[in-house]
Amino acid sequence: MSVARSAAVLDGLWLLRDFLDSGGWVLWTILWVTVLLWTLMLERLWFLGWVFPRQAQGYQQAWQARADRASLAARHIRNAWLSQAQQRLNRFIPLVRVLIALCPLLGLLGTVTGMIQVFDVMALSGNGNPRAMASGVSRATMPTMAGMVIAISGLFCLARLDQQSRRALQRLTDRLRHD
Repeated sequence: MSVARSAAVLDGLWLLRDFLDSGGWVLWTILWVTVLLWTLMLERLWFLGWVFPRQAQGYQQAWQARADRASLAARHIRNAWLSQAQQRLNRFIPLVRVLIALCPLLGLLGTVTGMIQVFDVMALSGNGNPRAMASGVSRATMPTMAGMVIAISGLFCLARLDQQSRRALQRLTDRLRHD
């Protein structure tokens, strides 16, 4: 890596740290929630793209290898496999939903803590210190903005994950037909 590129990366990291510091501890918390959220969503995308197709193929081969596919016992086995596939497809999705809902709430917490800082400055120095009040307002608005951006982008990805999971399960259901 060139010196110019490493300097640019270092500058970017310093800018990120300054941004996170501008929102206080709440913005740092939102960062960690975001890292966890996107790690889980990327894992689900990887699972849907590479792992589940192989598992679905295994289910299909096992189903085709069965001599009896029409009896009540065979239907129960099929339903159990489909249920197991659905559980695997929806793994971590409830946690992703909770993390998405948590982001705006953390942003609201940042708003409250930032406004408390503004009121503390006003109580100590009166209304005549706009620079100190601006710091509190910045600390109040940054987490709110970050929480909303993360939640909205997370909702878009979650909708795609839900859609892909439903389609994958439907394809598997179609492949495990009754004879």
